[in-house]
Amino acid sequence: MNYSALFHVDYAALFRATLPETALEIAALLVLVVDLGFLRRAAIQSRIAIAAVVGVAGCAAALWAVYASGWAGFSAGSDLLLAAGGSAGVAQVAILVLTALTLLLLIDSGFTRNPGEYVAVVLMAAAGGLIISAAQDLLVIFTGLELLSLSLYILTAFSKKSGKSAEAAIKYYIFGAMSAAFLLFGFSYLYGLSGSTWLPRVVVGTYFASARGATPLLLMALVMVAVGLGFKIAAVPFHEWAPDTYEGAPAPAAAFIASVSKVASFALLLSISYAILWWPKFLHVTGRASFTALPPATPPPRMTVGFVSVWPFILVLLSAASMIFGNLAALAQSSVRRLLAYSAIAHAGYILLGLAFFSWTPASAQAILYYILTYGLTTIGAFGVVGVVERATGSDKMDAFLGLHKRNPWLAAVLLVFFLSLAGIPPLVGFWAKFNLFTTVLNGGWRGFTKGPFSVNTEPLILVALAVAFSAVSLYYYLQVLKRAYVMPAADESPIPMHPVTEAVLVCIAFAVLALGCFPSLLQSWIASFYR
Repeated sequence: MNYSALFHVDYAALFRATLPETALEIAALLVLVVDLGFLRRAAIQSRIAIAAVVGVAGCAAALWAVYASGWAGFSAGSDLLLAAGGSAGVAQVAILVLTALTLLLLIDSGFTRNPGEYVAVVLMAAAGGLIISAAQDLLVIFTGLELLSLSLYILTAFSKKSGKSAEAAIKYYIFGAMSAAFLLFGFSYLYGLSGSTWLPRVVVGTYFASARGATPLLLMALVMVAVGLGFKIAAVPFHEWAPDTYEGAPAPAAAFIASVSKVASFALLLSISYAILWWPKFLHVTGRASFTALPPATPPPRMTVGFVSVWPFILVLLSAASMIFGNLAALAQSSVRRLLAYSAIAHAGYILLGLAFFSWTPASAQAILYYILTYGLTTIGAFGVVGVVERATGSDKMDAFLGLHKRNPWLAAVLLVFFLSLAGIPPLVGFWAKFNLFTTVLNGGWRGFTKGPFSVNTEPLILVALAVAFSAVSLYYYLQVLKRAYVMPAADESPIPMHPVTEAVLVCIAFAVLALGCFPSLLQSWIASFYR
C-alpha cells in the first residue's frame, strides 16, 4: 500500500464502496434499539421474530447496496484496497443471502433471551465477511478476518444454558487466537520481503526477494499464512475446532459458521490466487527496471517463481489431507452435527483442490464460486433440519432421526435432498458443483509449478481420482442418517412439529437445490454476469 495516499483519500468513494457494510452496521444498531428500547417486556418469541425480521431487512438493504455501489471498488493511490464485481461481488451477494436464511431459522429457536444482541452480532459477522470477500490488502484482510472471527466466537457461546456451547466457544477462541498470531506473523514477513501490503505488489516483491536469496524466509511466511487461513476453512491439520464448534454452537449459529464464514474465507483465497496468477501484469508497479550487461561466461542468475511454486504445493497437501481425513473421520460419528463438521472438512479439501490448480480461464474461478455457494446453501438446510429434530428429541444423534419419514414427511424429504446433494448425487446441485470443479482441475492449473515424479498432467488426474473415490465414501455416512430416517423404525412415532417459517425456508432451499441441479446453467449464468 502507498501510505502517503492515505492522506488524500476520496472518502465519498470509500463510503460508496463500503455501502453494504454500512447498511449492515446500521441494521445492527437498529435491532438493538428496537429490541432493548421498545420490546424489552414483550414475549420472547415476538422479540426473536422481530429481531430476525429486522436483520433480514438489513441484509436486503445491503444486497441492494452491493448492486447500487457499482463495480468501481476503492483505491488508495494506485493500490486497489477493496475490489468489486467478479468473485468479490458473487461472494458478497451469497453472504447476504445465506445470512438472511440463517436469521429466518432463528425464529423457531429458543436458545437465547437476548435476540437483539444475537442478530446484531450476526450482522457484524456478515459485515466482516463482506470486507474479506473484497479485500486486496493484507491489513484490510486481517481487519475483516478479526471482525468475522470475534463475532463467531460470541455466536458459538450464545446458548448460555449449554455447557457444550461454552466449551466449544473457549476451544474456538483459543485456536482462533493462535491462528491469528500465525497469520499476522506471516503477513509481517510478506511485508518485509515485498515492502507492500497490496496483494499484487506482495507477489511481485516476494518474487524478486526470493531471487536475491530470501526463499527460506518466503517459505516460512507462506507456511504461517497457510496455518492462519487453514484454520478459517477447517483444513487438516488445522481443523480441531470444527467438530466441537459445530456440535456445541446453537443450530442457527452453526449453520452460519458452516456457510457464511466458509464463503468469505474461500473468496479471500480466490483473491490470493488471482494475485498470484496475474502477477506478470503487475510488474509495472515496481516503478523501474534495470538491465546490467554480464561479463562473458558468467553463470545466469538463479531465478525462482516464488509464490507460484510454493503456494499451490501447500494447497495440494492441505487438500489431500482434508479429503482423506474428513471423510474417514465422518464414518465413525454418531452425532449428525459432528458428521457435518467432518463432512465440511472434506468439502474444504475439494475446494482447495480447485484452488491448487487454479487456471487462467474464468471457468476456474466460477467453478469454485459455484461450489462454495451451493455447499453453503445446502449446509444451512441440513443444519435447519438438525435443529428441528434436536428441539423435538433433545438429541442430535443419528438415532434421533429414526422413523423421521413418519414423524414429519416434509422434514424427511428435505433431509433426503440435502444429504444426497452433499454426497454429489445427480440431478441435485451438489453433483454439478463437483463435476464443474473437477473438470476445471483437469483442464487447467498452474502450468509448470510441479517438478519431480509427477507431471503437470498426471498430478491433477491422481488428485481428482482421489476426490471422486472419497466422494463415494461420503455417500456411506450420509446414507446412514437417511437409513434411519426412512428404513429403520422409531420407538416414538409422535409427530415432530415445525414452525411455518422454518418449514417454508427449508422447502425453499430444497427446491433451489433440486431446481439448480436440473438447470445448472441458471446459477452458472448468474455467476458469469459478474465478470462482464
